[in-house]
Amino acid sequence: MKRILIFSLGYYPNLIGGAEVAVKEITDRIDPSEFSFDLVCLRFDKNLPRTEKIGNVTVHRIGFTADKPTMADIKKMPLHLNKFLFQFLAAWKAHRLHKVNEYDATWAMMAHSCGVPAAIFKMLHPEVPYLLTLQEGDPPEYIQKKMRPLYPLFVRAFTKADFVQTISTFLANWARAMGYTGLLEVVPNAVNTKHFSQEYPPAELEALKQKLGKKEGDVFIITTSRLVKKNAVDDVIKSLALLPAHFKFLVLGIGPDEVALRALAAEKGVTERVMFLGQIDHKEMPKYLKISDIFTRPSLSEGMGNSFVEAMAAELPVVATQEGGIADFLFDPERNPDKAPTGLAVKPRDPEGLARQFKRFSDDKTLRDEIVKNARELAFAKYDWDLIARDMKEKVFDKLLASR
Repeated sequence: MKRILIFSLGYYPNLIGGAEVAVKEITDRIDPSEFSFDLVCLRFDKNLPRTEKIGNVTVHRIGFTADKPTMADIKKMPLHLNKFLFQFLAAWKAHRLHKVNEYDATWAMMAHSCGVPAAIFKMLHPEVPYLLTLQEGDPPEYIQKKMRPLYPLFVRAFTKADFVQTISTFLANWARAMGYTGLLEVVPNAVNTKHFSQEYPPAELEALKQKLGKKEGDVFIITTSRLVKKNAVDDVIKSLALLPAHFKFLVLGIGPDEVALRALAAEKGVTERVMFLGQIDHKEMPKYLKISDIFTRPSLSEGMGNSFVEAMAAELPVVATQEGGIADFLFDPERNPDKAPTGLAVKPRDPEGLARQFKRFSDDKTLRDEIVKNARELAFAKYDWDLIARDMKEKVFDKLLASR
């Protein structure tokens, strides 16, 4: 049995994002008689045990703690120090664990959060193969600027890796630009296609429509996004002012830009047509997609973008940019004539283009149906967790450990 040590800034049951979901979905599907996993992450909450087994992963938690901290608490001292200290404390914890467990490989989830401790461990134990996974969603330029205090070590997070796995071609190109020259495999994240394609009783959907005030003829545009600059929710609000009044916008998500976005909606005279619904439970999200007509997130940067694929699985047509990893799965009929279309594309920062494409989906049922069909087939064929876990084992772990 091979034993792999994972570096991850957080892990279940609290403060999980796409990277943590990927770790659990993949490790849960890999035969525990072949691989076992340890994971070093931040603890934050003093009620969580320092060590516990979750699925096929033994979790080792480190760092300052508080009693049931909120996201706001984590940004305050002393918890605010955790992310910086993790760069060194995680490497030391891994070094101590390695003395006991003699790991066959290490696996860092994202360069900006875990590449530095993985690089330090690699320098201490050069004989242990090191896998770097890139899942970053922020623009590389922003990440590199943020990592300036530790930049020499950050570069080594790439150059010391024995294997790099990325969730998109965009991130693969970033790895090469950072100086990585070794084995590389693009294996995307997956989504729970069964969850997002589930059917609901008509009465349940009708009740939600009534709750949200959807009338006959209304077109609901929906986004599931953190309310931050890179997701360009402001461009969608600006596009509403260019569309008839029966186009409405559902915003599922929270973030620091919410106040500014509400002010923008008021400025553009569309306050009554923009519904900020806050954080919606993941279990309820498919229902909101099912009562909507178009999904959008005109991102300025995207590592991959699971939300787009979730919308495709829910049979909702997608309007988006083709920035970053989105270009791997959103194919526009005009921009990508050699591929079956899976969405309509717009340029970044183009409210007029958004309005035009929203109207196009609303007016052209034939185009809409074709794109929905193609996108659903793509989501089920390429973005299923069973397929991704198999690819991670066969294309990544087995190759990484071939010489062990």
